[in-house]
Amino acid sequence: MASNNHFTNSRSNLSTNSDAAEAARNHQQPPGVTFARRTSSGRYVNYSRDDLDSELGSVDFTNYTVHIPPTPDNQPMDPSISQKVEEQYVSSSLFTGGFNSLTRAHLMDKVIDSETNHPQMAGAKGSSCAIPGCDVKVMSDERGQDLLPCECDFKICRDCFVDAVKTGGGICPGCKEPYRNTDLTDLAENNNKGQQQRPMLPPPSSGGGSKMERRLSLMKSTKSGLMRSQTGDFDHNRWLFETSGTYGYGNAFWTKDGNLGSEKDGHGMGPQDLMSRPWRPLTRKLQIPAAVISPYRLLIFIRIVVLALFLMWRIKHQNQDAIWLWGMSVVCELWFAFSWLLDQLPKLCPINRATDLNVLKEKFETPTPSNPTGKSDLPGLDMFVSTADPEKEPPLVTSNTILSILAADYPVEKLACYVSDDGGALLTFEAMAEAASFANIWVPFCRKHNIEPRNPDSYFSLKRDPYKNKVKADFVKDRRRVKREYDEFKVRINGLPDSIRRRSDAYHAREEIKAMKEQRQNREDEIVEPVKIPKATWMADGTHWPGTWINSAPDHSRSDHAGIIQVMLKPPSDESLHGDSEGFLDLTDVDIRLPLLVYVSREKRPGYDHNKKAGAMNALVRASAIMSNGPFILNLDCDHYIYNSQALREGMCFMMDRGGDRLCYVQFPQRFEGIDPSDRYANHNTVFFDVNMRALDGLMGPVYVGTGCLFRRIALYGFDPPRSKEHSPGFCSCCFRRKKKKSRVAEENRSLRMSGGGGDSDDDEEMSLSLVPKKFGNSTFLIDSIPVAEFQGRPLADHPAVQNGRPPGALTIPRELLDASTVAEAIAVISCWYEDKTEWGSRIGWIYGSVTEDVVTGYRMHNRGWKSVYCVTKRDAFRGTAPINLTDRLHQVLRWATGSVEIFFSRNNAFLASPKMKILQRIAYLNVGIYPFTSIFLIVYCFLPALSLFSGQFIVQTLNVTFLIYLLIISITLCLLALLEIKWSGISLEEWWRNEQFWLIGGTSAHLAAVIQGLLKVVAGIEISFTLTSKSGGDDVDDEFADLYVVKWTSLMIPPITIMMVNLIAIAVGFSRTIYSVIPQWSKLIGGVFFSFWVLAHLYPFAKGLMGRRGKTPTIVYVWSGLVAITISLLWVAVNPPAGSTQIGGSFTFP
Repeated sequence: MASNNHFTNSRSNLSTNSDAAEAARNHQQPPGVTFARRTSSGRYVNYSRDDLDSELGSVDFTNYTVHIPPTPDNQPMDPSISQKVEEQYVSSSLFTGGFNSLTRAHLMDKVIDSETNHPQMAGAKGSSCAIPGCDVKVMSDERGQDLLPCECDFKICRDCFVDAVKTGGGICPGCKEPYRNTDLTDLAENNNKGQQQRPMLPPPSSGGGSKMERRLSLMKSTKSGLMRSQTGDFDHNRWLFETSGTYGYGNAFWTKDGNLGSEKDGHGMGPQDLMSRPWRPLTRKLQIPAAVISPYRLLIFIRIVVLALFLMWRIKHQNQDAIWLWGMSVVCELWFAFSWLLDQLPKLCPINRATDLNVLKEKFETPTPSNPTGKSDLPGLDMFVSTADPEKEPPLVTSNTILSILAADYPVEKLACYVSDDGGALLTFEAMAEAASFANIWVPFCRKHNIEPRNPDSYFSLKRDPYKNKVKADFVKDRRRVKREYDEFKVRINGLPDSIRRRSDAYHAREEIKAMKEQRQNREDEIVEPVKIPKATWMADGTHWPGTWINSAPDHSRSDHAGIIQVMLKPPSDESLHGDSEGFLDLTDVDIRLPLLVYVSREKRPGYDHNKKAGAMNALVRASAIMSNGPFILNLDCDHYIYNSQALREGMCFMMDRGGDRLCYVQFPQRFEGIDPSDRYANHNTVFFDVNMRALDGLMGPVYVGTGCLFRRIALYGFDPPRSKEHSPGFCSCCFRRKKKKSRVAEENRSLRMSGGGGDSDDDEEMSLSLVPKKFGNSTFLIDSIPVAEFQGRPLADHPAVQNGRPPGALTIPRELLDASTVAEAIAVISCWYEDKTEWGSRIGWIYGSVTEDVVTGYRMHNRGWKSVYCVTKRDAFRGTAPINLTDRLHQVLRWATGSVEIFFSRNNAFLASPKMKILQRIAYLNVGIYPFTSIFLIVYCFLPALSLFSGQFIVQTLNVTFLIYLLIISITLCLLALLEIKWSGISLEEWWRNEQFWLIGGTSAHLAAVIQGLLKVVAGIEISFTLTSKSGGDDVDDEFADLYVVKWTSLMIPPITIMMVNLIAIAVGFSRTIYSVIPQWSKLIGGVFFSFWVLAHLYPFAKGLMGRRGKTPTIVYVWSGLVAITISLLWVAVNPPAGSTQIGGSFTFP
């Protein structure tokens, strides 16, 4: 079994009140990190960060490392080379740790059973060292090719090469000739001499600083130039003068008088250079045509007036014959008018938006005086994918989502993907490793032939012609090869559960045999009892999986396991890396690099509230801040993939445009696949995504809906926007006007301020160093990354009107290399104890305390004055799956409605919003919390037609002309509003009608249950979970929509079924009563039957879902239903005969 040497994470134990000197000492003495692995020959090889450049010897003890101080005979090699070597070991190590446990880095030569050949992947296949007793991998370049220092091609690893140079006189162990070149840097350069390297300047900061000081060097080089700070380590102004400020670190700066760079020799960049060509925005607003929006607003006003007059008329004209019926109907109508008003008012200002990707490319990826090589100046982007249970969320679906992210059209070195496995399952881990291996083929194929979509499962399932617009001659051959590889990939993924189980059984049997042998040796003559060993889950390299085992055990269950981080694909090189024509595909002109891919499973321990998805997202926020610190974050559910490879660029257009620094997130619409053609249960939800969300975009922006959202990291950290204003005065401000305080925050730090708990901008406080750990935790890595993320997320300062911008070309510098202390710190911040006594979940990150944490998180940002944007792309940005089964759909709506009720009874209620939120935006958020309560009045109103037919009365005294005119005007205005909404939103009339139908279905079932559940939780503290009582599976596997016809009983179906049965019986009773009456009252019958049919028409999809597959419902069911209805109606007439009749049947006689 491989040995796991461990180290103690000292950074996480820093005191929050440490002074500057102590912090400096901590920077100068990074934590010692020791790697240990056991070779197949039985030798233990140790790698320590503190002595990575010194000689390492083999020892017989696993926890023993030899430290050799630098001497004239033992000089450390170039730090940049040692960092690259360490990054190679770090990316091949599985890091584990957490609360009350040491952080371990376990080197893995094998991540999955199949071979891995991409040089960036953990456990990549490579040559072994030829030195006897050492089977460490040899040194390799960015392409994965062996670096062989001698012409005899003797294979030697890095450590043995250092031994040969320093202690062996520089003699090659193979040919016994002296090495011609003993510098690893030259070896790498000679191996890649065909590639052009961008000229690099030395960084402003000295190499002796800590990693975070190096990471902060970018911001220091620009902001210190702005403020002309005097540092003893580096003369920034002199450096700018000597290099003309054209490329590299600090290539441009914007002074307070508006000048850019140095203009002495004409090499600098000034405002006149920027204004020499017209400045073009990245985005633009597309207003709704006045011919559509003006009548739309007029109709809203008319309907409001008519509703007010109608309700006044209804209150004045009571039905004295049935005052109870009149009272219930008036109360319901008053609430419906109020609810309609809350829904309609935020729709007054809908807008559309468009982006210009050509301008984005011109500004950020075109050679300029500040970026002569044209290297991408776009900010970093961290992608989050969340999954929790591989049984409910198939690993193949998650793998396809990951592949679509890795193949996205965004600079490879700026993109990072983090997968959160909240279940800690080895199945997800190995499926992710298989996806990383297949990405070696899939991603270059997509780049070479411009494949869309870049989800392999969706691409190979397309029903359209795959060869349309393809001009390269080898496309057919490449597609056939990749398709075959993908089929094999799917088979491997599907076989992973059995493979893991068989492997674990084999290792378990071996351990049992080994234990029995040891027992026999210890007890020679005694009877040997069977040895019971906990059945562990084993990884491919023959070690225990540190996460959840198949057979749960202490420290290895879903709610009790260590934190795990594995870098599946190490960060790519800074320069593009083209393939060759000798491999699987001809990739001569294709960049074969892959983005950073990291597996994260946060620590879970009993007794801690892990806060479900919100807690997992916050763990990813902290881990990504330590490892890559992209200023922007985009989160996706595991079943939502990138359908448009340029969607990330379109979202970045809004963030990088003028005024983009005030945007907290860009929300993309959710689009779904696998929905039945008729969309029986309104799964597409187009009315919400294309009507309501576009309308909110005209206010402060759309709400956050949980997936497909591009966040600004600083906004997630709870900071206020750079510039915000109050949209409504405070209480009694006319009498008690408060004097505004002058802000003490410097202009360059405007984006790093937090307001008080009330959200009032007058109480802004500077970010004091003593308060930061209380908010964010005691990780200095995390705290130091905050200003870097803020600076890198600023828009480009390419125009004097751009406020709070960054210099052009500031993000073209290479990234920092990963080292062991970085990953160790990431392990510390995903531990279960890290959030204790901090503001994570209360102000920072995803907000806890609600089932719908997404809406609450977006609300908190808007409440601080941030704005959001709705990005509707021509080609769908993302696509996912939705439940098409009736029961699953009802439970989904139940979860959303329950979260809304929780919001209403919490401090996130829009009634308590800050003055920074617009009034219409408050109304929209108020509607989010109130809409489930409409179900109470809706159910009563659905029973009113039946009660009217049963009693022979109606909600009004008589159907007079005034009532009918009001009813007609209200109905016509509703229809016209729907038609105009269809016109400016682009949805169809059928989609609008489906939404109306499911509004009633959900309102009479899931919404009512959510209200009851919320009230019980608030009043009595009782939590009720509505679960399935019976399950059945579809029989037809070949039917794509087989799940649509599956009937799963749930208690949520009881109210709609009752409403249908009561209304059907009431119609039969009403007809019988009218026919057998001496004086038939047809007006009351028509009124009651009309409203009953209105209810039944809305419940038709629900009834269709209860009947299952068409043709499978026996005819006798319909016959029995009719007979039961007729029998009950006759019985009702017999028990309660019409007025003026004393016999059954009244005066009616057959001819």
